[in-house]
Amino acid sequence: MVEQFELFIGILGFWALVLLVVTVWLEVTGQPALWWALGLAAVLVAMAGVWGLRRKVLRGHTHDAER
Repeated sequence: MVEQFELFIGILGFWALVLLVVTVWLEVTGQPALWWALGLAAVLVAMAGVWGLRRKVLRGHTHDAER
């Protein structure tokens, strides 16, 4: 179960990096980058949510192992 969260975080991290590079490139060249930046923000929020769920699942597994 935890491996699935890590895989999803990795995929989101890849797209966050791609969106960061595109956003920076557009800003440097003077083109509009608002929607790319909003997409990057959405991916980062999704990553934070998945990371929180992963921590919650890990905490649950830790308590189960102690019993």
